[in-house]
Amino acid sequence: MKKHNFNAGPSILPREVIEDTAKAILDFENSGLSLMEISHRAKNFQPVVDEAVALFKELLDIPEGYSVLFLGGGASLEFCMIPYNFLEKKAAYLNTGVWAKKAMKEAKNFGETIEVANSADKNFTYIPKVGSYTVPADADYFHVTSNNTIYGTELHADLDSPVPMIADMSSDIFSRPVDVSKYNCIYGGAQKNLAPAGVTFVIVKNDALGKVSRTIPTMLDYRTHIEKGSMFNTPPVVPIYAALLTLRWLKKLGGVKVMQQRAEERAKVMYGALDSSRMFRPTITDEASRSNMNICFVLKDEYQELEKDFFDFATAKGMVGIKGHRLVGGFRASCYNALPLESVKALVDCMKEYESKH
Repeated sequence: MKKHNFNAGPSILPREVIEDTAKAILDFENSGLSLMEISHRAKNFQPVVDEAVALFKELLDIPEGYSVLFLGGGASLEFCMIPYNFLEKKAAYLNTGVWAKKAMKEAKNFGETIEVANSADKNFTYIPKVGSYTVPADADYFHVTSNNTIYGTELHADLDSPVPMIADMSSDIFSRPVDVSKYNCIYGGAQKNLAPAGVTFVIVKNDALGKVSRTIPTMLDYRTHIEKGSMFNTPPVVPIYAALLTLRWLKKLGGVKVMQQRAEERAKVMYGALDSSRMFRPTITDEASRSNMNICFVLKDEYQELEKDFFDFATAKGMVGIKGHRLVGGFRASCYNALPLESVKALVDCMKEYESKH
């Protein structure tokens, strides 16, 4: 039976990326060695990093003066590295849920941290509207989480800000065009739309660094990793290679504009089914805030007692990873770049079949 992978992360990757990575794990470029056992400084691995950086810059149209880094520690370490490197006096944060709150918590250790707005009043089921809050003009940066995996909300366009922005784009990178020039830094864990868990991508504006007065530990200073080309310490070799293959796949399919079209098509089918269902409903009612990446839904009140039964039914139909996050419950269909429309239609058919039985 075909499995339809809706895992929120680590999550679905293009099948050809998985297969080609597996081949390299057995024998990397006919070297007689596994990708898992070669040196990160091997002559045949440096081109992997170089090409991955070049494709990042090409696919996102990154301007001159920015570096692309491949680091460890996940986005959670970046919550600390961001204020270490950028916060001198004051930082502004848009609080749209768990990960934004964690990023803001770390920033408070380094300086004044302003929460410009939050959506906690409705359990983070909407993105605060532009115009309803003010970003301080004297802030060192304005931090946003562009997609909120737990609650299912998303910023679908780059905001205008009086100060440079910083964004956690862990779960929607490469799903739409981005105006990188608006940001001093874009970062994210790669395990949603790019690679298996273990590597973190960072896009950083070079001349925005070196402006803070504090001493930064060597490993937490972005300049360290820029100078050494992500090779200051041993990088996660296998995830970087898989990321390169995903970037090649993205380019072959037409880049981020095509990914945006695919994301919008998947979301249209999924939300259309939820909005018209007699049994299910989406948790995000504000259509402008609905995520294309993580589509959250629940059974309507009169059917709540069937939640486990539906989950078991869907699992038997090959649906994987649709259980909602423990903080919100219900269900979540994570529709990342590699997810085919076929899988969304299969989930919709599964929901309709279950509805017809009840």
